[in-house]
Amino acid sequence: MTKKRFLITILTLVATITVSAKVRIPFGKIDKIEIVAELPDNEKYTATEGGKDYLDLATLHQEYNIAWVIPAWVTQEPKLVLAKKDSDVYYELTEQQLAEIIKDNKLDKESLLQLGLYTRYGGKVILFLVIGLIIYGIIPGKDDEEEAEEVQPTKA
Repeated sequence: MTKKRFLITILTLVATITVSAKVRIPFGKIDKIEIVAELPDNEKYTATEGGKDYLDLATLHQEYNIAWVIPAWVTQEPKLVLAKKDSDVYYELTEQQLAEIIKDNKLDKESLLQLGLYTRYGGKVILFLVIGLIIYGIIPGKDDEEEAEEVQPTKA
């Protein structure tokens, strides 16, 4: 009998430790590169001389991010860079080079630098909703049992 209790105690302890393992949610500042305009595939926009890796115009901004998908706030405003598709490699431009690229490709600099609605405000909305739900859960409400006790039957 004592062996059986000892075995059950050990199994319960192991199960409790396994269940209580916590998942870590990553958060912090990250750099985001997003392609905003595709440039012509010619020698002028290659990553290496004579190479087949062509560059496109992209925005680079830094944001404070939660779980890689919820942008809480933008910590560094976007700037235009040259970047490879599906890569983290980017090349910074001088104002003169940027002006030349925009002029040659007839692009609008202001519209290229605008961030999307979700990137700018989506994380804030999600965070406020979560905080609101937490506060709503903390505020005590009336129980159904208390209401039932207050109502007294009338005599006929």
